[in-house]
Amino acid sequence: MGDGRDGRDGRLRHVDAAERRARLALRHRLAVGERAASPEEVAAALVALHGTDPATVYLAVAARLADAAKAVPETERALYEDRTLVRMHGMRHTVFVFPTELTAVVHASTGLTVAARERASLVKAMAKAGAPDAAWLAEVEESTLAALARRGQATAAELTADEPRLREQFVYAAGKSYEGVHTVSSRLLRVLGVEGKVVRGRPLGSWTSSQFRWAPAPEHPELEPARAQADLLRRWLHACGPATEADLKWWTGWRVTEVRRALSAIGAREVSVDEGTAYVTAEDTDPVASPTDPWAALLPSLDPTAMAWQQRDWYLSPDLRPHLYDRSGNVGPTVWWNGRVIGGWAQRADGEIVWRIPEEGVRREAEAAVAAEAERLRGWMGTTRVTPRFRTPLERELTA
Repeated sequence: MGDGRDGRDGRLRHVDAAERRARLALRHRLAVGERAASPEEVAAALVALHGTDPATVYLAVAARLADAAKAVPETERALYEDRTLVRMHGMRHTVFVFPTELTAVVHASTGLTVAARERASLVKAMAKAGAPDAAWLAEVEESTLAALARRGQATAAELTADEPRLREQFVYAAGKSYEGVHTVSSRLLRVLGVEGKVVRGRPLGSWTSSQFRWAPAPEHPELEPARAQADLLRRWLHACGPATEADLKWWTGWRVTEVRRALSAIGAREVSVDEGTAYVTAEDTDPVASPTDPWAALLPSLDPTAMAWQQRDWYLSPDLRPHLYDRSGNVGPTVWWNGRVIGGWAQRADGEIVWRIPEEGVRREAEAAVAAEAERLRGWMGTTRVTPRFRTPLERELTA
């Protein structure tokens, strides 16, 4: 790794909060003049879109498209027709939407370790419950994948009709407070997902539905894990740098030794931020100017920008966190003004988009732009109603 030292006095170049917000505005396609033409452009810019809550994907894309009305049809085209985007497990065992070209990179860089742990856990849990052994499980897996290949995509219930052994049940964590009865289908399909053998397909309902089908994963080459980690880190640092080691470890879910190895492999450069030492790619050491025009954005629950960094003081006041995050650290809908979170928003049952900005001075400055974004959001959503999967205090207050 190198550094971005100022040649005049030998100190690391300092990237202040204002410049970090400028980078965020431009690279996350949030400034009005930087909005994208397609969901593929949005996904490529951000590397990954959070997909745990299906609606988040569409809302995150719409916030960054020049024509927000295209968000649903164009994202569905990309996911289910052209397959240029894919919804699959990725970092931290979380479901994301990635550009399909990154399937191999994500699988090798983050999926393999999680997959090995998940399969071992399933085999151990089944053995402890007296369920059939690993050889039996391998037979069921092969049969299930063959059934899915024949169908093209299918729900768990449809696969169970083809492979009845998926109905088998076993007791998980017997005697523990969290004891439960699991079916082979639910656990096995999750393992196949993190192993990169299956991905999420078209939902049974609308774009807000959590009831989904499974589909065979796109074919991809098997990459060497260290090479894949370097590739993923390089892409993410371009989108989100500068980032601290803590940010990188948190976002990837890797061990610190893996983070450091990947930073070295890409020749990352050190800079300083208010939190300490941070990193950018070797080509990204020059200052970045703020967008000419001020901008506002209404970003959804779990938006990839709000969730990108572990250390967030440079764009989010600590006073706002208890109102905008749930107890597990999931962010709710946020209102942004010039690269900073200034409040939260929600959609009421009648479709009205409402928001709250606690700071009076900021509220007056941003109100017209925020109102315009709320109208843009209401206009393309029409009669669709969205309730975030993870409810946060301010979102609940605004919809009460």
